[in-house]
Amino acid sequence: MSKTDIDLVTAEFFGAFDNRGGKTPDVTRIRRLVLPSGIIVKTGPEFTVYTLDEFIEPRQQLLTDGRLIDFSEWETAERTEIAGDIASRFSDYQKSGTLDGKPFEGSGTKTIQLVRTPEGWRITALSWHDHP
Repeated sequence: MSKTDIDLVTAEFFGAFDNRGGKTPDVTRIRRLVLPSGIIVKTGPEFTVYTLDEFIEPRQQLLTDGRLIDFSEWETAERTEIAGDIASRFSDYQKSGTLDGKPFEGSGTKTIQLVRTPEGWRITALSWHDHP
């Protein structure tokens, strides 16, 4: 297992939210990528700490109820450090879509903490900050 495996986990995480061209997003696949007791944190003025279910359920609804369409987010730069069975990744990303009929674009930074398990690399914690 190498950085390439971490690249794949990261790409799959970002890809879980993609609903471009009417594609049905698979936000629930995040359960395979994040350990069951993993934590997800949104920073900034709307600081929020999520359990896995608290994070997945509203995003699955938003991406499938027609309010948010043609959405995707993708990594634009990364820095990954691996020390034995632990890793840390900083990702710059961009996103775009149409929310409630209005196109938008944005960017931000995510930090992802990972551990190597018998099943491969899994996320233990993820935090993000959207740039203003």
